[in-house]
Amino acid sequence: MEKPAREIHGGVKFRTEFLSAAAPADARLEELKAWCAEFHKRNFAPPYGEFSQGNLSFRIRPGGDAFVISGSQVGWKDRLTDDKFVTVQNCDLQNGIVYANGTRDPSSESMLHFAIYRARKDVQAVFHGHSPEILRCVDRPPDIPETREKHSYGSIELVQSVIEVLGDADFVIMKRHGFVSLGKTMEEAGKRAIETHRLCLQE
Repeated sequence: MEKPAREIHGGVKFRTEFLSAAAPADARLEELKAWCAEFHKRNFAPPYGEFSQGNLSFRIRPGGDAFVISGSQVGWKDRLTDDKFVTVQNCDLQNGIVYANGTRDPSSESMLHFAIYRARKDVQAVFHGHSPEILRCVDRPPDIPETREKHSYGSIELVQSVIEVLGDADFVIMKRHGFVSLGKTMEEAGKRAIETHRLCLQE
């Protein structure tokens, strides 16, 4: 089963090939939902119409490529049901194909999450959010890298720009776009985003 790529804002820029229609069945999904609610509360996932701009994921098994991620065009202001999440099994970055289980497209930044998990086996959670305070932050910690140029959301150019500066960093600024916060756990990724935002507010 395939869906064509969509170019509208908030849609995906890859083709999703569904392997099954099964929603994720993982006890950790409840923690992911709680962090979605926290990002909504802190405006790290600002609304765009009825949808939220942000995407959170966790790796299913250490060392594996598969991960559970929030779905595309989902609003986080309400309690999220399991079918609002998708399991990404693999990605073909060269041809722009995401292989997934679920009933909706995975988040528009699924290729970015995949590339980070592939590059960093120590990372078990990837949280992507938006914060004008962090983007404007002049005195943020010096070990936080920033991509060199702004690229369109969901694009392979954005993926490449993040991987280019990632190294062993656990937080990356996406120039004039947003941030990715990484962790060995969801709690670590979430708290790192909150702490970085707090430091920026102290300027």
